[in-house]
Amino acid sequence: MSRRDDPDFLGLVEGGVHRPGASKTATSTTDVFKADDADHPVNLKTIEDITFESLSDGLTDKRVVSLLHVIGWPDTFNCFAIAGVPKVDADIAARTIRRSVQDLGGRHCLVGRDKSGLTVALITAESAATPEVTCTAVMPAFESGQPVCLGPLRRNVIGAACTIHATLTTFCAMPAVHVRSRPIRADDLLPERALIGDEDAIDELYHNVYQSLGTGSDPTLETVETFLTCGGSLDQTGRELNVHPNTVRYRIKRATEATGWDAGDPRDAYVLRTAIALGRIRDAEGRRQTTV
Repeated sequence: MSRRDDPDFLGLVEGGVHRPGASKTATSTTDVFKADDADHPVNLKTIEDITFESLSDGLTDKRVVSLLHVIGWPDTFNCFAIAGVPKVDADIAARTIRRSVQDLGGRHCLVGRDKSGLTVALITAESAATPEVTCTAVMPAFESGQPVCLGPLRRNVIGAACTIHATLTTFCAMPAVHVRSRPIRADDLLPERALIGDEDAIDELYHNVYQSLGTGSDPTLETVETFLTCGGSLDQTGRELNVHPNTVRYRIKRATEATGWDAGDPRDAYVLRTAIALGRIRDAEGRRQTTV
């Protein structure tokens, strides 16, 4: 049985395991209990391990919020995840990451290890500890020549689980990508993550890409879809839609501004194709359900 499923352990957490006289929500990890507290058999490392395990399994209920409180995290926070193969071992990688985050002014950093041996860090975005800057700073913790993934910026406990999940599914989807940057952003592999069933990636493509292309009488979606079908030809797209090529160019530019993806770029075109396909499937499914 997993430790996070142990009712005795969860009872301790929900009861507010903390130092006698300390506030229930600590301000930093130095304020929570240590392993040598004889009255409290559950030590900080155990709490951190269970917290990471819970978040990586997608658990975000009040027990996980309690876990975060015990290790010093606030109620509200913005966070992101970074994952990669540890350079030497997981413990050294964790120390390197925590030290780098502290040097940038970051106060909260939860480091865990997934079943495949990846080291994953969940970090609050604050001070100079922004996602890009932090990812650069922690690179020495990871094996050179191996991929490092940067998860999206998300909010609070639900967002923490989402960004961890995004980094892990990105590693699963990496075999589909030939050219890899370092770090690789989880959002850059949205289509591949969607193909392996990542619901977060599917939702992202549907809400932030497909629906951003417009609905109803807005011609942007039809223009982008036709442009992709015509191999990126402005003239052919214009003939198909009976509009001037400059009108097509304007609509494609508007679509790029709305979604962040450029239909004229081969990789971005693939993202848009996937989003449109998923969007049409989801919309059709929604219509079928309303008629039942």
